[in-house]
Amino acid sequence: MKIFSTILLIGLSFFAHAQNKISGKVTNQQNEPIFGAEIYLDELHKGTSTNEEGFYQINNLPSNTVKITVVFFGYETIIKNIQLLEKETVLNFVLNEAIFKMDEVIISTPFNKLQSENVVKVERASLQQLKNKGAATLIDGVGTLPGVSVVSTGVGIGKPVIRGLRGNRVLVYTQGIRLENQQFGDEHGLGIDESSIESVEVIKGPASLLYGSDALGGVLYFNPTKFAELNKFDFNYNQTYFSNTDGSSTSFGVKKSYNLWKFLANGAYNQHSDYKTPKQGTVTNTRFNETTFNTAIGFNNSKLNSTLRFNFNNSKVGIPEEIGVQNNHKTPMLPYQDLTTKMVSLNSIFFLPTSKISTTFGYTLNVRKEFEEHEHEEDEEHSENETLNPSLFLNLNTYSYDAKWHLPKLGEIETIVGIQGLYQKNENFGKEILIPNATTKDFGTFFTGLYNWKQNTIQAGIRFDTRNLTTKQHLVTHDNETHIFEAIDKSFKNISSSLGFKTVLFDKIISRFNIASGFKAPNLAELTSNGVHHGSNRFEIGNSDLKNEQNFQSDISLEYNTNHFEIFANGFYNHINNYIFIAPTGELEEDLFIYEYTQDNAKLYGGEIGWHLHPHPLDWLHLSSSFEFVIGKQNNGEYLPLIPANKLTNTLKTEFKGKNWLQNGFGALTLESNFKQNNISEFETTSSAYNIVNIGIGGTLKLSKYNFDISANVNNLFNTSYISHLSRLKADGIKNIGRNIILNLKFEL
Repeated sequence: MKIFSTILLIGLSFFAHAQNKISGKVTNQQNEPIFGAEIYLDELHKGTSTNEEGFYQINNLPSNTVKITVVFFGYETIIKNIQLLEKETVLNFVLNEAIFKMDEVIISTPFNKLQSENVVKVERASLQQLKNKGAATLIDGVGTLPGVSVVSTGVGIGKPVIRGLRGNRVLVYTQGIRLENQQFGDEHGLGIDESSIESVEVIKGPASLLYGSDALGGVLYFNPTKFAELNKFDFNYNQTYFSNTDGSSTSFGVKKSYNLWKFLANGAYNQHSDYKTPKQGTVTNTRFNETTFNTAIGFNNSKLNSTLRFNFNNSKVGIPEEIGVQNNHKTPMLPYQDLTTKMVSLNSIFFLPTSKISTTFGYTLNVRKEFEEHEHEEDEEHSENETLNPSLFLNLNTYSYDAKWHLPKLGEIETIVGIQGLYQKNENFGKEILIPNATTKDFGTFFTGLYNWKQNTIQAGIRFDTRNLTTKQHLVTHDNETHIFEAIDKSFKNISSSLGFKTVLFDKIISRFNIASGFKAPNLAELTSNGVHHGSNRFEIGNSDLKNEQNFQSDISLEYNTNHFEIFANGFYNHINNYIFIAPTGELEEDLFIYEYTQDNAKLYGGEIGWHLHPHPLDWLHLSSSFEFVIGKQNNGEYLPLIPANKLTNTLKTEFKGKNWLQNGFGALTLESNFKQNNISEFETTSSAYNIVNIGIGGTLKLSKYNFDISANVNNLFNTSYISHLSRLKADGIKNIGRNIILNLKFEL
């Protein structure tokens, strides 16, 4: 923390120079001023909004090219690259009405284009959009996006699945750095709370070119909470109630921005009891609670923009095993996990005369403890030891760096060269060892470029990565059994590349064609596991001979848009060499089935197709439908495990306003149809088809100077009894959550 603070202060004192400013007016096509339009510069984390005359002004800007975005609900988003050559620049905007949908700037791709301009199709949703769907948790909300599913253990534990790929193949980014929290395990959650999130972006397919190893399947990119508008103070309080789990979520946030400095702080506390099924009662020990705090400080002037962020997350999550004790307690029982993640990141942009350099330095400490119940005679001493002394105790320290040089623009050619890397140390302090003490070193360098002409864009890049992983030999004796963790010293190297082309066919159809290669080096669990994994209720054995996974994916995306109708079709074919998976051996160890890591070539293919109708003159009505499917097979013809079932989602949505007192009102009815899953691996069982109906209503109430965002959702309206194919409780015949009424109130000052 001291190192990052010192770097920031040195930078601030060195770059204190004169400032540029930009100002202007925002109007509609009738030349009427627009009050409340948001003017934002994403890379500077800086913005303001127009006053009643439509006027705006932003000071302390660099003498460089900046990307400015103008957003107002119901109008088309404007994004422009502005070269600030003068001390004062006047720039006016005229917004066109957009009754269909708003375009968005995508941060997770290298050149930060609008969604409609991107070579790669990226799914994006704001936090508010996810909350309007009635998602019980952040990961549940992400799972509603096309092509994304969730492997879950009850309500509190969920991991993303992108087009059939999960675990270490899906990289998670938050506050600009990769999240490292022993993500090889399916039995714990993300460790990110919605209070620190502004929006989420999902790259479906290999993104190793920009993000390195572990982005073979895709990337979840969480954009952090924005700072307040210039010279403003914001306060918000959010309260949510969940009927099924008798749960609650309480959060707050404060923000303040000055000309040079910006501050914010957010906190949240969530607690839930065991979830109720429609017919079986409550699922014992699916209870959990979570505490989150994050804060940030930002500085910018004409030469430098820096943001220092800190995030703390602690969750105590029960590990369910059966439908047993029936109560509404919220403190997890044995066995349970205690997970703590602390993250510090320093993001900086240095503005040079014709180019810019962006850097990110990060530190993450992840502490993972598992407490289990042993077989012994009941007494106070044993009970206290089980509560105080974890069976599994892992410390994961990760230092990361990322530097990109956005080279001077040559006509319509934009290029970036960069380096990335991390140093990671894993240590054990518990009496049981699942993976040994280890050190991991990553280094990567890449180049990518983009060329625009007329309605066409081509983007390409290449990258080289190396990973070194070393461990020491461990002998672990437990219950008269000795397990040996052999020492390893392995290096993995890889070259990744991508080529994408975007064009407009027949002057109407936005078309994207991409081919890309990605890779994933074997992780520590896959190489070295040799012990009981209580979170998975199995004995796991690693394989030190595993090789890199390398994939080659082709992707096509077609979109046809008018003011009142949209239809899209996305298709992909993904071939993976040396696909790593865990499979049962049929043998027992310590009364648990043995699972061993192995690999085989594999292929996945599928896609998403859908339409969205916004009929004229019924501007308040939206009808949409989407269908998504994935098929995954090994080279020998066997199906891959945990491939999501085909899903059809139909939504009827209305939008309404109440003159001056109600804004952004909505009502929604969704029918989610999950098909029977017969394409299963040899150690899975089929899953039955089921239909879930969700409803919701909400909006923003304006009372005097205050805003109240309110919503009411009912998920699983008819209390349907079902088991998701991706539920880790499926093997025990335990049903998913029943009807859940979610009430939310957010107050802004």
